[in-house]
Amino acid sequence: MAARPGAAVLVQLSVPGGGLSPELRAAHARLVSPALNVWRVEAAQAKRVVAALRAEGLLARAEPDRRLVPFTHLSSGDPLLPQEWWIHDVGDDQTEPPPPGVPVTVIDTGLDLSHPEFQSRPNTTALNPQTVVSMDDFHGTAVSSVVGAPANGIGLVGIYPQAALQEWDFDEGSLSELLAGLDAASKRARGVVNVSSGFFGYDALLEQAIDRALHRGTIVVAAVGNDRESGSRSFVPASLPHVLTVGATNQSDRVAFFSNRSAALDLAAPGVDIPVGVPTFYDPSGYATFDGTSFSAPLVAGAAAWVWTVRSQLDPTQLEDVMRNSARDVGRKGWDADTGFGILSIPAALAEKVPPKDPQEPNDNVNLVRPHAVTASGTRLSTPARVRARLDTTEDPDDVYRVWVPTHARIAAGTRSSANVSLALWGPKTRSVYERGRALRRDLVAYSQHPGNRPEIVSGRNGTRRGAFYFVDAFLGKRVAGGGYSLKVSVSRR
Repeated sequence: MAARPGAAVLVQLSVPGGGLSPELRAAHARLVSPALNVWRVEAAQAKRVVAALRAEGLLARAEPDRRLVPFTHLSSGDPLLPQEWWIHDVGDDQTEPPPPGVPVTVIDTGLDLSHPEFQSRPNTTALNPQTVVSMDDFHGTAVSSVVGAPANGIGLVGIYPQAALQEWDFDEGSLSELLAGLDAASKRARGVVNVSSGFFGYDALLEQAIDRALHRGTIVVAAVGNDRESGSRSFVPASLPHVLTVGATNQSDRVAFFSNRSAALDLAAPGVDIPVGVPTFYDPSGYATFDGTSFSAPLVAGAAAWVWTVRSQLDPTQLEDVMRNSARDVGRKGWDADTGFGILSIPAALAEKVPPKDPQEPNDNVNLVRPHAVTASGTRLSTPARVRARLDTTEDPDDVYRVWVPTHARIAAGTRSSANVSLALWGPKTRSVYERGRALRRDLVAYSQHPGNRPEIVSGRNGTRRGAFYFVDAFLGKRVAGGGYSLKVSVSRR
């Protein structure tokens, strides 16, 4: 990815302590994500620093810092409407929200803490300085009001009025600030993060940050985007695995004309004629009415925190499944690319049965289970092992398990599933389960990919003089949306 002229560069270091590099210190690089070991280097110093880090063997990745694309161009700017129609549509009027519990962090433009809705609101925490000075700084206040505007007799009421609300101002909407915000939110405690903006295409650092957040106990809710009339171009974080991706519907429970179609869409929420709070310099009344998936996502984020506060036994992947599985189906029966599994329903989410746990997530690829990925020691599967887990073609396409195989020992793995789950065994030098060419021939030890629901079995032997970690990869067969499976792994010296 080529940097635009004058763009700063983000460098990810491959080992802890790499920040002591003389070139990195001389460039006055700024650490933006300790968890990912990512530093921001100003453009003038970037070429020299990247070359030096590569020569020192410290460089894992380098890419330009980027600007978020705000999902605001469809905002109508009309005065506040007297009725928040979404309240009945998502069942917010059928049950009482709990006291403050699982926090919601809004990563957006700053929150106007002088706004009548927020100037005396309890449980409102600024995680960094909030700068609200220009006409472009209204979005964070609007999104935050949808989450947690209090029931104080003034203006409007958010979906979770008592929510523990946290705010991260991403300043100019750069990738570095988004990474820093995810790190700041996820290291505090389990929680829900709302991102009502995105970048075109794909970004590896952002995917790593979301995986790290998930491991820490934080889920990310993201707006799918307002790009339908331009071809529904893909945005991240919305299209990334393990993100709860939200589209918009109108008062007729139909997909809004602007809401992106997406294979990554999980569910939808109202996103047309949504009353919001805005800074008074944007509108003297302090309120406006907007359209956009930007305002659908915080409805889901606030509802998810509400449900998680009440149902504290759920882990992050179970909570995401509960929000999907409880959605009120609309349009074509079952999942579709316009509304996902349906429209947010708070009462149904509170009553939805607890889904099975999905162990060791995130474990979509080799890099996520090795040391210094999402944990310092990595994750490993102790043998003999029996695992029950599940896969999803967009949210969780692979499950990779790291298994120690002593010298001259054999490893065997087998799966059973009604969802056509296939199986592969990869060697110690594997970098990715998507390898091709020479790397594939070197690292793929065995695979089993029968049609239908026949059991799959793979095995191999460590013929070297040293023990090593091998990787068992469970993945979906062709044209399969998802499903559960059981996995058995054993290691023996026979």
